[in-house]
Amino acid sequence: MSFLEKTVRGVVYLASSGIEDAAGCAHGFSTRLGGVSEGMWASLNLGVNRDDDPDHVHENYRRFLNAIGAKGDTIAITHQVHGGVVRTVTTADLQTDPYDKVDYDADGLVTDLPGVTLLVYTADCIPILFYDPVRRVIGAVHSGWRGTAAGIVRNAVEKMTDLYGCRREDIRAAIGPGICANCFETHEDVPNAMTTALGTGVLKHITIKENGKFAVDLKAINAMRLEIAGLSPEHIDVCSACTGCQPERFWSHRKMGQQRGSMAAAIQLL
Repeated sequence: MSFLEKTVRGVVYLASSGIEDAAGCAHGFSTRLGGVSEGMWASLNLGVNRDDDPDHVHENYRRFLNAIGAKGDTIAITHQVHGGVVRTVTTADLQTDPYDKVDYDADGLVTDLPGVTLLVYTADCIPILFYDPVRRVIGAVHSGWRGTAAGIVRNAVEKMTDLYGCRREDIRAAIGPGICANCFETHEDVPNAMTTALGTGVLKHITIKENGKFAVDLKAINAMRLEIAGLSPEHIDVCSACTGCQPERFWSHRKMGQQRGSMAAAIQLL
């Protein structure tokens, strides 16, 4: 399994070969390239709360979803709060405009409804997409350090198995572009949260820097959590791209602060 960079009509996005090879769904992780936004949002901003021109954002959505091969304009979105809640998407949650408000807080979505694009948003935090090609169930998760400690990927897997009958060995997961350990420099609160959640075994993904702060590998910890949740290591695809190291390709809250747009991870059952 590996990540592929694709360009479709100028839109640059990343895709997991593991999900793509299973067929039956459209998916992608956006970059900041290929949209129509201008200024500090240039160019593929998908964040509706970034004060960008809504006409530009709507066009960016159209371009991105078309590029990844999603059909129609039915979406399900989240109000992300850096927690561990995963919501089951039903017909009551469907909408067509990303500017529509949702009346729930969640950092993850799962569904078996075809034709619905699940969306989560990031600008350093880790986006993770799920696909079970056997039961035909998908999921999308936003996992910052708090969500990682709260076990949001475990919660997504449990929703898929408990509600939809998925077998853990059938589930494929793609951990998308996010901040690398070296760029994610923290105080001791983050390592403490990880060891409280996962024990000392997580320390192999945490290092102490010369300045006394900590480098925390959120991608590796989420992969570790997925293995603990029962996924096969061969079905866990991890993207090496760092949003902090490559500001020309990605939005990074750590590097840009509020002067930025947002990326999205999207998946749809076809």
